[in-house]
Amino acid sequence: MEEKKQKSINEILPVELIQRILLRIPDKHLGRLKCVSKLWYSLISDPHFAESHLHLSLAPTHACLKYSTEAYIVHLEELFNGDIYELKEVSFPFKKKPPPGFGVVGSCRGFVLFCRRPHLFVVWNPLTGFSKRISCSCIVHRSKRRSVKFPGDSNLYGFGHDASRDDYLVVVGWLDGGNCQHLYCLSLTTNSWINIDVALLKPLGSIWCRSRGLFLNGSIHWLFSSLEGEGLLIFDLKERSFSKIYLPEQPITRRNHRFVILGGCLAFYSHDYFEHITDIWVMKEYKVQSSWTLYAIPGLKFDPLCLSNGSDIIGVDPFPASIPVGSLKLVKYNIREELLQHFTYPSRLRHHAYYYGSCTYTESLLVLPSNSFG
Repeated sequence: MEEKKQKSINEILPVELIQRILLRIPDKHLGRLKCVSKLWYSLISDPHFAESHLHLSLAPTHACLKYSTEAYIVHLEELFNGDIYELKEVSFPFKKKPPPGFGVVGSCRGFVLFCRRPHLFVVWNPLTGFSKRISCSCIVHRSKRRSVKFPGDSNLYGFGHDASRDDYLVVVGWLDGGNCQHLYCLSLTTNSWINIDVALLKPLGSIWCRSRGLFLNGSIHWLFSSLEGEGLLIFDLKERSFSKIYLPEQPITRRNHRFVILGGCLAFYSHDYFEHITDIWVMKEYKVQSSWTLYAIPGLKFDPLCLSNGSDIIGVDPFPASIPVGSLKLVKYNIREELLQHFTYPSRLRHHAYYYGSCTYTESLLVLPSNSFG
């Protein structure tokens, strides 16, 4: 008697249902699932699937990229879920070993933007391995300078996505030798640099940026300080215009702010070295000044990285007293400011790697638009 052939999952389930299931699977597993069948490979490789997955996945995958001479990725939620975590080594988007003086200056929708002074950028998706090299030598030559700088000797770099045009943009600003402010924007769709000096706030005066630009809600944000106070400088990629929002007033012991994005909200934090507390201010409603909400985390120095499970804050305690010197300790607090868990990084990820080569970003399977390869 001839044996009955066992049906494959593709024959049992309709394609629409398979696609819905795949949309709920974390990005990091989808690469392996491409090998299941030609159908699954086709579904997962479709750019429309990658876009839908970014918006419909149950929870974003927060990856921490650490780099020096090698690069490693660790998924932050894995460390605290009791799973067997994977410390994944990834290949840099360079033909040879990483050049000196490079670093991450932005991230957006799964892409990381590397910059090497004076005028080289690389857009890289660590999950898919895709990369694209960008030169800004043309605008450097126009300015007759070999570096691009903004007031206070701080570089103004940013990277984001203009949804209205489905275009990824690199933003570079500087102050030239004649004390004139300049702003250029690269469209990855047209592969051309556009001068948008007209968008600059007039005058910028004493504004100076102290952080890499962070992308949220169609805009790039930088932390600034001026005589009027401290706040965020915002560049709207669709409108090509600047605006500002100010931070809540802080005691002098809580200065030297940094800012992050937590759960899709702007947030900044500062350390009080006298009370051994880290204050984290979260803007619950975008651009609504009255929505700033304060959370106080006990501990001399706590640097928040991301929001987990919608309410728990994962961060790093770079100077823990209970583990060996040079190690790095990750901690998780809830919104009631209670310590939930802690985790000590493997010895391969030393304390210096966190400060001199680190980026927390959200993974995706996205690729650049097909007309971004010219």
